Amino acid sequence: MVKFLSSRSHRLSVSLAGYLLAVSVLPLAGCALPSLQGRADTTTIPETDTTRLARAIAPSLRANPGKSGVHSLSAAEEAFAVRARLAAAAERSIDVQYYMWHGDTTGMLLFEALCQAAQRRVRVRLLLDDSNTAGLDRTIAQLAAQPNIQVRLFNPLINRRARWTNFVFDFPRINHRMHNKSFTVDNQMTVIGGRNIGDEYFNADDNLEFVDLDLLAMGPVVNEVSRLFDQFWNSASAYPAELIVGNASPADAETRLQRAFAAARADPKAARYVPMMRGNPLTDELTDHRLDFQWSNVRLVADDPQKVFAANRELLLLPRLFEITGTPDSRFDLVSAYFVPTKLGVVSFQAMAKRHVQVRVLTNSLASNDVAAVHVGYAKRRKALLRAGVRLFELKSVDSAPRLRGRGSSAGSLHAKTFEIDDSQLFIGSFNFDPRSARLNTEMGMVVENAAMSQGLRQYFDTRMPLTAYEVKLTPDGRKLEWIETTVEGQKTLTREPGVGLFRRALVGFLSLLPIDWLL
Repeated sequence: MVKFLSSRSHRLSVSLAGYLLAVSVLPLAGCALPSLQGRADTTTIPETDTTRLARAIAPSLRANPGKSGVHSLSAAEEAFAVRARLAAAAERSIDVQYYMWHGDTTGMLLFEALCQAAQRRVRVRLLLDDSNTAGLDRTIAQLAAQPNIQVRLFNPLINRRARWTNFVFDFPRINHRMHNKSFTVDNQMTVIGGRNIGDEYFNADDNLEFVDLDLLAMGPVVNEVSRLFDQFWNSASAYPAELIVGNASPADAETRLQRAFAAARADPKAARYVPMMRGNPLTDELTDHRLDFQWSNVRLVADDPQKVFAANRELLLLPRLFEITGTPDSRFDLVSAYFVPTKLGVVSFQAMAKRHVQVRVLTNSLASNDVAAVHVGYAKRRKALLRAGVRLFELKSVDSAPRLRGRGSSAGSLHAKTFEIDDSQLFIGSFNFDPRSARLNTEMGMVVENAAMSQGLRQYFDTRMPLTAYEVKLTPDGRKLEWIETTVEGQKTLTREPGVGLFRRALVGFLSLLPIDWLL
């Protein structure tokens, strides 16, 4: 499985374009990343055993020595509430690491939760990948100006205005991103998984909702997450935000932030989320055992931050992941938002089929995929995968699968990354089964040795998935694809990519001719 993932008017217009390009590139050509000399490195605060959070979970930890407790967060609203209430419970530290954090309603509400913790003298360390911070420079500077808040940007972009020029002229460096996601409080509890921070991840976007999955964890695995955060925070790719976006006046920054937070709370979309921030204390729920935790052996598996410089095998998540899980004996159920198996992936699946391992994969259909180009790397392998014995399922769009959520006006897109092996092990994290996750981005996740949780994913494949996804099959002659849709009225067979028009199908067909798999 390690091989699985191992892309006259004409002259005037040209001159004008060249001039604009030159002007936009000048700031990039004359600048380089600032020196990190003098940067003060920090580490996790260890003395947190007397915090309210620690006291609330202590009886459970004593009752399950050596085990970690995990609680799955599949509901978007609960995923938001847990993060907000963790921040509200913090007394010593909050360490937050994300690939993407939007400045929208839920994003600003969680920024406010961090600021409120900092006002209680909680040390907040916020590490953001810089590829998705467009439009946030002022907010980041204002956050960094607050007492007790430190902000760092991972692998930052130099040109802050014409950001696209960074990708054109500094592509080999910029193409490596930090895709990790973790939210750790007092070194006692953490949230890891697939969700970024933004309205589409918490069911607050009227146009798009991501179907996603996180874990809330306590116990020994939290120390592993904290150590990993320290590695990234003190890495050569983590730059103090002030060096990249400039400084803001603390007093002015506080005023502007409070205005922004008030505007977010006044947004009609915030009506469901503000009460979650003011609900019953999380410590009360933990003390009263109102959250269901599964106690298991849990291992953190992650890329080393040095992966952005050199993809040495010992730095990579994927080999470590399958060293921990081993190879499947009978079953491998995979959920991956962006599934790009490559030729080697097909070979791996063929090898599993020869060992009579049942392999089922759920990924996005073309209609539900929020990045159509990614569909190309998957679509060109479908026939080979099916011939190898893999069962393929593609998530329906929300209008076709209203059971996924209450509203049918939005587009639904799968964003979860999870798999189960042999009804005994479950992985949840940020890792997509694609070349980008394997070779370019840093990733993280947890392997949970828990039969009940693993079987829960298997049961989803067995029972619920037929109503929420198409099964892709080969036609009887083996030459073409067909999509089997199951409804309450029965089954029907579709002979072309469901839910999309001719233009989108033609675009994917054209892109499939290009050698772009390594970029996906």
